[in-house]
Amino acid sequence: MTVLLVGFIGGLVAGISPCILPVLPVIFFSGGTQSAREGDASRGVLGGRRPYMVILGLVLSFSVFTLSGSFLLSLLHLPQDTIIWIGIVALVLVALGLIVPPFERILEKPFAWIPQREAKGDRGGFLLGLTLGAVFVPCAGPVLAVVAAAGGGLTAQTLAETFAFAVGVAIPLLVFALAGRRLAERISAFRRHQRGIRVAAGVVMLALAVAVVPVFNLPTLLLRLVPDYTSQLQAAAAGIGATVGFGGAVSGTNAPGSAACAAGAATLVNCGTAPAFTGITGWFNTANDQPLTLKSLRGKVVLIDFWAYSCINCQRSTPHLDAWYSSYQKDGLEIVGIHAPEYAFEHVEANVKASAAEQGIKYPVALDNNFATWNAYSNQYWPAEYLIDAKGQVRHIAFGEGDYAGTEKLIRQLLADANPSLSLPAATDVPDTTPTKALTPETYLGSERAPQDSFQSPGGYKQGTATYTFPSGGLGQNDLAFSGTIKTTAQSITAENGPASIRLHYEGAHVYLNVGGTGTLTVTDSQGTRTIPVSGPPDIRDVLAAGGYRNSTVTIQLSKGLTAYSFTFG
Repeated sequence: MTVLLVGFIGGLVAGISPCILPVLPVIFFSGGTQSAREGDASRGVLGGRRPYMVILGLVLSFSVFTLSGSFLLSLLHLPQDTIIWIGIVALVLVALGLIVPPFERILEKPFAWIPQREAKGDRGGFLLGLTLGAVFVPCAGPVLAVVAAAGGGLTAQTLAETFAFAVGVAIPLLVFALAGRRLAERISAFRRHQRGIRVAAGVVMLALAVAVVPVFNLPTLLLRLVPDYTSQLQAAAAGIGATVGFGGAVSGTNAPGSAACAAGAATLVNCGTAPAFTGITGWFNTANDQPLTLKSLRGKVVLIDFWAYSCINCQRSTPHLDAWYSSYQKDGLEIVGIHAPEYAFEHVEANVKASAAEQGIKYPVALDNNFATWNAYSNQYWPAEYLIDAKGQVRHIAFGEGDYAGTEKLIRQLLADANPSLSLPAATDVPDTTPTKALTPETYLGSERAPQDSFQSPGGYKQGTATYTFPSGGLGQNDLAFSGTIKTTAQSITAENGPASIRLHYEGAHVYLNVGGTGTLTVTDSQGTRTIPVSGPPDIRDVLAAGGYRNSTVTIQLSKGLTAYSFTFG
């Protein structure tokens, strides 16, 4: 009963969490997309069972996809993001059905088994729910996977836990759907403009379909911008789960920062059982790119590294991980890099593979495009390391760069504990390049996270394409400015019609620019002018090695077509 209660609570939390925000508009107005002829006068013009059928289809599809999706995809040798693409295609079809009624009737034919009373609204609602469920998998899937993990596979207990989760998530979603229908019933405009509302709903669904395309993955961006107002509820549910043998290594009384599990501790600590890898969309650097599980790695010491390929802090830590993997793999160490993308271009598997090869990463890499494993560990940082002993317990957590000697000492200790007869090689000797002086903070160039207060071009940031000029005076500490015609988006700027320049005041010995495209960077500072060729997908490039720590100004000209995302410093 406790396990079922945890499943139910987990569903309730998922149903009100930020994860639901991308599909919430569609759910809210799902009862208002019927035409008047499809309604039931005894329940209002827009009455009927459509909201219930939408939610039924949603919880059914995400439960089925989550429990059996990965197994079926592996069996059919299909990419792990196939479920999302199925949802996107189905969402487009349903949207077109709302816009073009004859097409909707074709889509509803497979659901003729639904009772004829209000059949059209029921069939359309159920199909819409099935579609949303596939799109909703990255949100509800991680929570459901944790619940299902306690059952040891597709057993009667697992199915019961899944049912409990589905009931829990259905309640708040149904409240949203019924609230939307009630609003539609009360506002006379809805009754007068049903056709227009259906078309508008179809357009909203088409927009959602585009937003969840893995290349753009705008819901992930939205979720990272919105504070997780359910985090305390999730922690409470995980704490209950821990009492019955699951719930994660970073929850309950052993959370990072607590007395039992202090991040960055100099000695081994007890942080509980490591959460399983969840919601991974792809693997590489494994045998035939097959997925790994923590269960299959039991008996080894495992270091999990959360990283993003264009994160300079991650790139500075990678040589240490490479050295540890080379030195200790034969003695029982496994390193798994969980790639959690910060930018849209980091969702592209080919980009991740290319950068990993360039950085010399040979240990297994898992693509956590939907931040499922990231959330399972309640992680918040790039890079972040979780050191797991041979029994599957998290024994050390470290956030950010530095203290590599301390981490290696704990790795050696766990390897010796797992196999006392080992004769370990000498400790690795990789220089620690973690900056020790004050640096200019990471500076984003897109409008979404741009430092508005320090932007000094007259007129300020402008969305879309605009022409900028440098200010007449100098720049203050950590200020920046643009010059030229630049297209500004949420995450980046692009030199639109010709060369465009960025002027930046910085503190540090290195200036790194996350830039992509084909062209050249022209870098000018007190040391002179240098030209740097650029070709390929966006990545971090060292555009200024100042020859020592400086508090100075640099101007960087982008040739036409280059796209820049952010500056970091070292």
